[in-house]
Amino acid sequence: MKQIATYFLKGLLFTVPVAVTIYVFFTIFISIDGLLNITIPGVGFLTTLILIIIIGYLTSTIFSHKIISYIDKFFNKLPVIKLVYSSLKDLMGAFVGDKKSFDKPVFVDISSDGIKIIGFVTQEDLTLLGLIEHVTVYLPQSYNFAGNLIIVPSNKVTLIELDSSSVMTFIVSGGVVGKKTTSVS
Repeated sequence: MKQIATYFLKGLLFTVPVAVTIYVFFTIFISIDGLLNITIPGVGFLTTLILIIIIGYLTSTIFSHKIISYIDKFFNKLPVIKLVYSSLKDLMGAFVGDKKSFDKPVFVDISSDGIKIIGFVTQEDLTLLGLIEHVTVYLPQSYNFAGNLIIVPSNKVTLIELDSSSVMTFIVSGGVVGKKTTSVS
């Protein structure tokens, strides 16, 4: 019975992430297919990609900067929507665009025993807070879209010589990405 329970839990660990991912993407693409009233599979996927590319192109032109500014002002005037809109915009801006915030991956020494945590320096000048020789480090959580912001002395931070996306992938995966697999005989 114990072995069956183990197999069940392992099956869940594999099935749930795969099923949820497939379900979310399937729902998005089917919804777009339904809006367009098209029965050809895959058209929703292509339409989504093309729409995102067109929006990206339009937001890159000078003409559209006025429209984006107007939309920003409009959403920032609405109390509850402002919170969601500005949070999502800041989060997306932290990963992509001209104002990337997570571009300095670091190890933070948290003990004399050599224990380290991985994060991203987000602020190097904290004189506004009266803290000299301190930095802020954002610590993303594994398997989650959350994290913690800590303030540490600068000498406790060591720059990681890898690109930010590789480090973020490593953190979000719980350290599983890049793991060498061995076969069990």
